[in-house]
Amino acid sequence: MKMFKNLIASEWVGGIDVILNINPSDTNDVIGEYARASAEDAKAAIAAAKAAFPAWSRSGILERHAILRKTADEILARKDELGRLLSREEGKTLAEGIGETVRAGQIFDFFAGEALRLAGEVIPSVRPDIGVEITREPVGVVGIITPWNFPIAIPAWKIAPALCYGNTIVFKPAELVPGCSWAIVDILHRAGLPKGVMNLVMGKGSVVGQAMLDSPDIQAITFTGSTGTGKRVALASVEHNRKYQLEMGGKNPFVVLDDADLGVAVEAAVNSAFFSTGQRCTASSRVIVTEGIHDRFVAAMGERMKGLVIDDALRAGTHIGPVVDQSQLNQDTDYIAIGKQEGAKLAFGGELLKRDTPGFYLQPALFTEATNQMRISREEIFGPVASVIRVKDYDEALSVANDTPFGLSSGIATTSLKHATHFKRNAEAGMVMVNLPTAGVDFHVPFGGRKGSSHGSREQGRYAAEFYTTVKSAYTNT
Repeated sequence: MKMFKNLIASEWVGGIDVILNINPSDTNDVIGEYARASAEDAKAAIAAAKAAFPAWSRSGILERHAILRKTADEILARKDELGRLLSREEGKTLAEGIGETVRAGQIFDFFAGEALRLAGEVIPSVRPDIGVEITREPVGVVGIITPWNFPIAIPAWKIAPALCYGNTIVFKPAELVPGCSWAIVDILHRAGLPKGVMNLVMGKGSVVGQAMLDSPDIQAITFTGSTGTGKRVALASVEHNRKYQLEMGGKNPFVVLDDADLGVAVEAAVNSAFFSTGQRCTASSRVIVTEGIHDRFVAAMGERMKGLVIDDALRAGTHIGPVVDQSQLNQDTDYIAIGKQEGAKLAFGGELLKRDTPGFYLQPALFTEATNQMRISREEIFGPVASVIRVKDYDEALSVANDTPFGLSSGIATTSLKHATHFKRNAEAGMVMVNLPTAGVDFHVPFGGRKGSSHGSREQGRYAAEFYTTVKSAYTNT
C-alpha cells in the first residue's frame, strides 16, 4: 500500500505513524496510508515557511500566476480522477465529488488571474506636495486548517489566495480525509513552488494544530470547523496578536410561504437538508413553513424523500452517499433519539441501512411538529436530519428564522417580490437564497456568515484580499 508523506521544506517526509484513509461507502476499502506529522514536524514546517517568506513575498506576479494557472489546469484535467478520490474518501456522490473538484480548479484559475491584477491606490494628501500610496502586502506565514466535509474546495479557497498575495503556508487538513489535500499539495509542488512556500502537515489537531496555534511565527490562521475548536483558535491567536479567520457552524433556516411554488420549495428543501448527506455548514436543518401550505408541503416532501437512493457514493444513480464515519453516524442517530424525546414527530426516515458493502448508511430523517426551542432546532447536527417548524405567517417565519445563535445561510421559497425583498434585507445571515437551496455558492463571490457562524473577513473572490494582505500607507514629499 502506498505511503503518502508530508511535505516540509519541499521534501516528502514520512514516519512510522500513519493515518488509514477509509472509504465510508465500503469500510473494507483502504484508500492509502498517510503519514501522521508530529509536533516537531509542524515546527519544522513553520520554520521552512518563515525562511521562504522574504523571497516569495517579493516574487514576480507572473511567477505566481503561472504556478496557480498550472495548478488549475491540472486539477481540471484530472477532475474525474480527483472527483472519484473525493467521493471515495468522504462519501459524496460521484457527481458531487467531480463538481467540487471543478470548483477547486476554478478557484485556482480565478486567483491566477488575481495575481496579475494586484493593485493599490495613489491619492492626494491634504498637505501640498505630499504623495500618498496605499498598497497591500502579504501577511506572512499563514496557517491553514480545513475540515473533512469539503476536502478539495475549502483547501483550494484558502491556499490559492494565500499564494496569490505572496504568503507562505503551513497546511493541516482534516485527518479523516487527507487524500484530496495531499493531491493539491503534490500538484502545487510539481507546478514549481519554491522551497518552503507550501508545507503539508497531516495529523491530529491536538498535536499538529496545537503546534501551529502555539507558534509566534504564524502571522495568520484561517480555520474552518467546529465552533468549539474555533474558539480555541481565536484565544490562541489573541495571545500572539495574529490575524485569524473562523468559519464555524450553522443552523440555517429555509422558509416556505403559502404563496411558494410547491415543487420549487420541495426541491430546494430536500437539496438543502439532505444532499451531501447534510454534511454542509450551509445545509438547512430547520424548514419553517407557514400553516396554509404546511400539510401539502410535508406530504410532498415525504413523497420526494421516498424516491431518494441512498447507496455507495460511486454507484450510478445514488442521490445520497454514506455518513463520513462511525462517530458522525452516532451523532446523527443520537440527535434523532433526542428529537423523539423532545416530542417532535419522526415523519419519515431515520433508519440505519444495509447495503452491499459495509458502510455508514443512514436514511434521511424528517421531523414535524418541531419547535424552535428544541435541541434539534438549536444545535448543529451535521447530518441528514431536518425539522419542520409550523408558523402562522411571514412575520413569524422571519422571527423564527433569525432566532438562532448562528447566521451563515438563510433561504426562502416564495413568489412574492415583497416578501423576497424584505427577507433579503432582514434575514440575519451572511448569505441569503431566494427559491434556491441554502447550500451552493459561486467560487468568485464572498462566503461567510454572522453571529456564531463566522469571525473575520469574508472568504473567496476579491474579498479574500482582506485577510491575506495587510494595508500599507506610504507618504512621499515630492
